Amino acid sequence: MARYIGPKTKIARKFGEAIYGEDKYFDRRKYSPGQHGASKRRKSVSDYGVQLKEKQKAKYTYGLLERQFRNTFEKASRKEGVTGENLLQALESRLDNVVYRMGIARTRTQARQFVGHKHIIVNGDVVNIASFHVRPGDLIEVRERSKSMEPIQNAVAASNASYSWIQFDKTSMKGKFLELPAREAIPENINEQLIVELYSK
Repeated sequence: MARYIGPKTKIARKFGEAIYGEDKYFDRRKYSPGQHGASKRRKSVSDYGVQLKEKQKAKYTYGLLERQFRNTFEKASRKEGVTGENLLQALESRLDNVVYRMGIARTRTQARQFVGHKHIIVNGDVVNIASFHVRPGDLIEVRERSKSMEPIQNAVAASNASYSWIQFDKTSMKGKFLELPAREAIPENINEQLIVELYSK
C-alpha cells in the first residue's frame, strides 16, 4: 500500500503542530517551511483553505493517502451517528493505530512496519494489513518470536500513555480493544467538522 515517505518535520511545520510526535527539529523551527516561513505576514485563508488544511492534517496524522482517507470518510458517512465522530473512530480502530496506542511502537509509521512484517497477532491470527479494522473485544498481541526484538521492547518500556478504550499488559505484550473511543477521549487536535464540511461541498 502506498504511503507518504517524505520529510515529516516539513509537514509538521506546515501545520504548526508536531503531528508525528516529539521532534527536536520541529521544536527549533515551529514556523512554516519556505523562504517566508518565519515572516509574521500571512495571507488570509478562505473557508475552503481552512477545511482543506484540516483534512490534510488528519491524513498525515494517521498516515493515509487521499483515496484511503476518502473511502474511510464515505464509510463513516453511511453509518448511524455523527459523521465526524464516526470518521475519527474508524481511524482510531485501524490496526496500525491501535498498535501505536498500545505502546508497542513509538510512532504510527513504526506500528505500520511491525504489522506489515507480521509481528502482530489479532485474535490468534497473524494480521499484516495496517488498515485492518479492529472491533471491540478483539485481542491484540505481539507475536511470541517478536517479543524479544529491541525496537518493540524499547517502545513498550518507554510507553506510559493509557487510553480508556484500550487495555494492554506490558509484561505479556497482550492487549484488548475494549470499545470505540468517544470523541472527547481522542487526544488528536483535529476539527472533524471542517472535514465533513469539505467533503459535503
